[in-house]
Amino acid sequence: MSPPVSIALDARAELGEGPRWHGAEQRLYWVDIARQELHRFDPATGTDEHRRFDQPVGCFAFRRGGGLLLAMKDGLALLDAWSAEPRPFGAQLFAEMPDLRFNDGRTDPAGRFWVGSVNTAKSARNAALYRVDPDAAISWVEGDMLTCNGAAFSADGRAFRHADTPSHALRGYDVDPVAGRLSGRRILHRFEQGKGRPDGGSFDAEGCYWSALFDGGRVVRLSGAGEILQTVPLPVSRPTMIAFGGPDLRTAYVTSARAGLSEADLASQPHAGAILSFPVEVPGLAETPFAA
Repeated sequence: MSPPVSIALDARAELGEGPRWHGAEQRLYWVDIARQELHRFDPATGTDEHRRFDQPVGCFAFRRGGGLLLAMKDGLALLDAWSAEPRPFGAQLFAEMPDLRFNDGRTDPAGRFWVGSVNTAKSARNAALYRVDPDAAISWVEGDMLTCNGAAFSADGRAFRHADTPSHALRGYDVDPVAGRLSGRRILHRFEQGKGRPDGGSFDAEGCYWSALFDGGRVVRLSGAGEILQTVPLPVSRPTMIAFGGPDLRTAYVTSARAGLSEADLASQPHAGAILSFPVEVPGLAETPFAA
């Protein structure tokens, strides 16, 4: 039986993405990439604050000393406090590349940030996965993609998942957690064409991976071998990312998008762009802060 799905925040986001639970604040941070906004949502009060930047924020990570690491259009930036101005961090890789921006990323248990890019024009397979070290060194990990998405690590840091979303394929890797190297790349699950593409995802405490299926209207929970164990239908067709929050990390939060939907689609999906929530039996993982 599927759990009951609620509307946590009827955000009407154009491209809601990247939910991350801040345990100390008990707030959900998220972005609307299309509107160049960073949000923080307090489920206890229903308050959603936001601020807008001069370029899109694809994703972010909390920092060990406070503030955020932002993965923006041109490159990375440090945000020292909610009201501060972002400071460039490391090479601005895409400053002269209008079709590319940072897209989705996750911090590993050692405090390194792994972030993918997207070619928004789909003009070339030049999107890639990068590893960002605390000293601002950025290392290319893997390329030949259109949309690098769904980055997540298991609790012990020895398993990694991500997807090139248009390929419909979820990839699995083994990780050397000390050196920060990937090996053993394999296709864990290839989703059927036309029934949803793997977008953002997160591990839970049992080592299973949850994936939001864009244009698929659902999220799924997969075993370590890639078998679908659970499917949760949603009242929106374009879920973008799933993460876990609440005091016990047993509340799933799913961002979604309105962008690209027709007037008829929007009429049939009045909550497109909302943040959805539902209870889970197995808790998620706390976000590891970036070690800088």
